[in-house]
Amino acid sequence: MTKATDAADQLGLTYEVTRHGRVNSLEEAAAARGIEPARLIKTIVVRLADDDYRFVLVPGDREIAWPKLRSLLGVNRISMPDKDTAFDVTGYVRGTITPLGSTHAWPVIADERITGTISIGGGDHGVGITVDAQALNKALNATVADVTD
Repeated sequence: MTKATDAADQLGLTYEVTRHGRVNSLEEAAAARGIEPARLIKTIVVRLADDDYRFVLVPGDREIAWPKLRSLLGVNRISMPDKDTAFDVTGYVRGTITPLGSTHAWPVIADERITGTISIGGGDHGVGITVDAQALNKALNATVADVTD
């Protein structure tokens, strides 16, 4: 399996793995996994300061609302790390980033619209983990809030 599925096992999550070839868009990935784009969850790593990052879980049909996220975190500035830094702080290349099995357990923020059965990245291109959103949020000790538009 993958680091992500190993982490899911350690967290006691019930999940299903979907494997498909490389895709060129979120819509293609959703179709390959047999779900609506809103059920495919993007994991975005954001930087608050040196050595201070967060994972933000975003429904596939939405984007981060930066003012909402800054307000939630009580900061004036948030940035997205470049691809090399993202790899250094998560152990995953862009397009495969997931909080499951990351090299560092950064805090997780999940948009409040993430509910029911969802698919999150499985830590490799073309790998998805289908899981219950509430169980995932609980296992990751995620902060659930309105952080998207």
